[in-house]
Amino acid sequence: MKAAEILAHVDHTLLKQTATWADIQRICDEAVTYHTATVMVPSSYVPRIVAKYGDALKVATVVGFPNGNCNTAAKIAETAQALADGAEEIDMVINIGMLKAGETDYVTEEIRALKKLCGARVLKVIVETCFLTEEEMIAACHCVTEGGADFIKTSTGFGSAGAKLSDIELFKKHIGPNVQMKAAGGIHTREEMEAFLAAGCTRLGASAAVKVLKDEI
Repeated sequence: MKAAEILAHVDHTLLKQTATWADIQRICDEAVTYHTATVMVPSSYVPRIVAKYGDALKVATVVGFPNGNCNTAAKIAETAQALADGAEEIDMVINIGMLKAGETDYVTEEIRALKKLCGARVLKVIVETCFLTEEEMIAACHCVTEGGADFIKTSTGFGSAGAKLSDIELFKKHIGPNVQMKAAGGIHTREEMEAFLAAGCTRLGASAAVKVLKDEI
């Protein structure tokens, strides 16, 4: 697979707590140069990016990040503001504790509420697989499907582990036909990127992709 093909599936990501506007501009410039799918950034930077770059790149941001256990009203408010600021894609974190407690209706309804706000814009749902049993991952697949989200996503990158191919294989068996898959967290090599794409992911969350692949462009 050509480097440009891989990068077209990448959300070029910078979500570190210490990220400055200078850091954000650097990854935006890289995203424009190397034609990544989006930049994935903290929501506080969305208005500045839209003002500076306009239609030159798609902006994605996170909601309820990284823990997912704020209340639904807070996630709705955060999503509404991000969309108003110009974000085109939202990556939300589910309430992991609710899922683990078997309160799947809560999880599904929260996803549904955010997707209703997003409308035609993309909603990705981070289920944080490192904290889930196989049974809980299957339940998460059902919540994401029934909630109408566009993607299921493995990880925040802030948990105890990142994406695993076994998680993607499990997702494939249990998500609905309209749900795509995003692998994120701990993806550092070309081989890993190719493997996740070959397994069926249509999006990758990676901060290292441009650094790894730019010399091939």
